[in-house]
Order: sequence, then structure tokens, then C-alpha cells
Amino acid sequence: QVQLAESGGGLVQAGDSLRLSCVVSGGTFSGYSLGWFRQAPPGKDRDFVSRIAWYSGNKYYADSVKGRFVVSRDKVKNMAFLEMNDLKPEDTAVYYCAVGNGTPYAKNYEYWGQGTQVTVSS
Repeated sequence: QVQLAESGGGLVQAGDSLRLSCVVSGGTFSGYSLGWFRQAPPGKDRDFVSRIAWYSGNKYYADSVKGRFVVSRDKVKNMAFLEMNDLKPEDTAVYYCAVGNGTPYAKNYEYWGQGTQVTVSS
């Protein structure tokens, strides 16, 4: 059973940085991508933030975070990270990591973590 677990969320002020971590267990993902999505408010669709191809390391970003967020992964530890810099109040959301087929669409990701809350105050 594949499991993902995020950590690193919190309450910060605008302009601050946070680093989210995602631990992946229970499977191997050489042909997949690790995606980061966010959801705000609850019940709204999950929006694509970033993804990284697990094997090649190719990285992709939503326009709203390009230049501020950096995605990375550690293949040995089966972990992924999302470094979030210059945070803005509009970045406030629950952030999820997920494993899927490498598209920016949440419906194409099969396994999800439980989410971690990021709140940015102005």
C-alpha cells in the first residue's frame, strides 16, 4: 500500500519561507511524478502547484509560484520537498503531495497524503 505523508506547514508572515516535506513509502515510482497541489477553501478543486519527474528530476511549476517555489526530491530517502519563498497571503491553503502520471491535473494522481496547512498572514 502506497502512503504519502506531508509535514512542514505552519503559520508565517508574508515574505517568509517554509519547506514542506513528503515521505513516500510502500512502492517504487521510477515512471511517475511527485506532484504538489493545494486546496483553498475546503471543497474547492485542488490546484496544481509543482511536480517533479521522479526518475529524470525534471521540474514544472504553476505560473503563480514560478520563481518563488522550488521542488526537489531525494530518490534514496523516497522524499520530496517544496521550498516556498516570498510567501503571499494568497498562498494560504492545505498543501498535498501526490504520486501520479506526471500531468498537472489532480484527477491523474492516484495516491495522496493527508495534507499540511500553510497559512500566510499579511
